[in-house]
Amino acid sequence: MGRRAAKLKDLLGTMKDKAAQGKAALLHSSGQGDGCPPSFHLPLLRATTHDPLAPPKPKHLDLLLSAGHSSRATASLLVLALMDRLQSTRDASVAAKCLIAVHHIVHRGSFILQDQLSVYPATGGRNYLNLSKFRDETTPFMWELSSWVRWYARYLENLLSTSRVLGYFLCSASSTLEKERTEENVSTFTNSDLLKELDSLVDLIEETCKIPDSLYRDNQLIRAVTGFVSEDYLSAMEAISIRVRESGHRLSCLSFGHSVELVCALRRLERFEERLSALFSHKTVAFEGFWISVAETRAKLESWREVQSASPPSEKRRVGVSESARFGGRVPMGSAGDSLKFSSGRLAGLTRYHLPIHESVEPFA
Repeated sequence: MGRRAAKLKDLLGTMKDKAAQGKAALLHSSGQGDGCPPSFHLPLLRATTHDPLAPPKPKHLDLLLSAGHSSRATASLLVLALMDRLQSTRDASVAAKCLIAVHHIVHRGSFILQDQLSVYPATGGRNYLNLSKFRDETTPFMWELSSWVRWYARYLENLLSTSRVLGYFLCSASSTLEKERTEENVSTFTNSDLLKELDSLVDLIEETCKIPDSLYRDNQLIRAVTGFVSEDYLSAMEAISIRVRESGHRLSCLSFGHSVELVCALRRLERFEERLSALFSHKTVAFEGFWISVAETRAKLESWREVQSASPPSEKRRVGVSESARFGGRVPMGSAGDSLKFSSGRLAGLTRYHLPIHESVEPFA
């Protein structure tokens, strides 16, 4: 009975795809469309078919990405059409392919297309993909694929949220320059900003670890999802590694409260080591030194906290919550030759960074 239902569903899905694509082709030839420019309407339908086995073809995804090389209005219409299809479908395979298209924009889309994705919807909101209640009960496979759709939507929401905190799309090919400058930029962050970014990256790793344990991992559609997530994992771990190293250089300038927050973030990260090793066993060797560095940094922080706790109040070095890890304090009023101190221990050898008062340095955003 289950096989017959699956075959019937596949047949109905194929008929729907042909009907929708035929209509889109007619609209394209007549120069009309349903909100989305006709040249992108047909590739969108072809990239998000009802076929439960095949992921979107690269050529169809590339045609969607080409919207980002046009006007901002065109890119906005494409994002709206993609989200409308995602929200209106009750088919798990269509929803999964829409999410893959979103992920493809994050990885390889132009700045304009990524920007339109990041501001959707205009009203904001954390759960804007809104698929937490998605269910497709038509077949056992679709039921299981539904759990992937729910998790994948949460994961992408987390990825977009983390990218907003970092100020660039974590895994985007278009953000190569920003990623190359990260290690230089991170030394100028306040302790609070450094912790905020680290916490957000650990949140993303935590969501990664919630990936469903599926019996259908050999399905090509699911393998396309795990392939994207694997790329994200590498980028996230590299970003965390940079921030862990920077944190290790700041032991002398962390407030007690910041040190507690940092230890909690590192402990939380260490809880995922076993799960990550199982999920990404083929990449375990690349991060052996990473986990050693995390453990050593946490141990140093805990030792420093013990010393601080045991020291008499008069001997404790107080670091105010507002003290900047970028600058040793507020910019003093004075001549253009006034200087600013870095609190990062890694930059202690530079002593002072001269900056004219009439200029400003904004955090990377």
